[in-house]
Amino acid sequence: MSSAKHLPLLNGASKALETCGYCPKLCRSTCPVSNVEAREALIPWAKMSAAWLVARGNLPADREIAQTGWGCSGCHACTSFCEHANPVAETLYGARAEYRSAGLAPEAVTTSARRQEARVREADAVLAELAREPGVRPDATAALLVGCAYLRKARPEARAIVRSVIAVSGSVRLVSGCCGAPLLHAGDRAGFDAARARIADATRGAQCFVVGDPGCALVLRDIPAEPFVSHVAARATRLQPLLGLSQSGPVRFHDPCALGRGLSEYAAPRMLLSRALGRSPDEFEANRESAACSGGGAMLPIAMPQTSARIADERLAAHADAGGGTLVTACASSLRRFRAQGTPAMDIASVVEQSLGLSHGLE
Repeated sequence: MSSAKHLPLLNGASKALETCGYCPKLCRSTCPVSNVEAREALIPWAKMSAAWLVARGNLPADREIAQTGWGCSGCHACTSFCEHANPVAETLYGARAEYRSAGLAPEAVTTSARRQEARVREADAVLAELAREPGVRPDATAALLVGCAYLRKARPEARAIVRSVIAVSGSVRLVSGCCGAPLLHAGDRAGFDAARARIADATRGAQCFVVGDPGCALVLRDIPAEPFVSHVAARATRLQPLLGLSQSGPVRFHDPCALGRGLSEYAAPRMLLSRALGRSPDEFEANRESAACSGGGAMLPIAMPQTSARIADERLAAHADAGGGTLVTACASSLRRFRAQGTPAMDIASVVEQSLGLSHGLE
């Protein structure tokens, strides 16, 4: 067997791989990807076992096997369910790096990774516009990384994040560049490490480091990074009820996987919405730690676009079954995924901006 067909999977992953490999597949129902695809090869046990067997040389690596490594939305539902809290998503990201090194990454993923520098330039161009907002100062003690997905694909929400942090913190300095999550998810571990190191350097000396996108906050959590919703919730005395929103019918919150199961932050977004509504927000039947995935994370929309869309459709069907109304999330990936499926979802940053009196869209 050619050495190119073996994966020198990082030694630190052996325990996680073996834990899954010897497990009787009890988490099989937790994976949104395998649930919509109904393929045994995509359940968490199978994806981890495939990587384990390839790493041991018991299974030849090919593109079909490698594809299973990208059949993960990074939702952490299997880890949350697992009695051992096995880090499935993180281990599969390591497997992706080895598959990529072996030249087995899906073509769509490889093509997307080549555009990383262009995406960063696009995001930094928008950030340069936001740097003109009153309260943005290069010497501010609060540093803010908005997140490339917001900057490129959700500019009003990106502006809302900047204005809201300024309103509660007094001033802010904007951090340019990418957290590296797209590179991690594409299997470019070296690129991810370099991007993450640049962010760490850029935030050195800041008294607090706020991150708009929870996906970015998750990969930067040990810098440490504070999610936008957590930062604002701790300083939320200025938030006022929005009559237009509170009288518009149900306002249902979707827990982003990175914010909830990833960062264990469930209280802050609900507190912010409660202040804006004058009541608790409406809930999905599956919420908080049990919340279903939007299908928008970990490069799933690129590697498996139809699967990603079907996952989102199931979440939106649950929203409709619960009574519909306004759907609010706190994640650029979920926001884009829901909107791509035709639902005019809101981001919590827009709600916060308006509740702080910085915008009057819902008054």
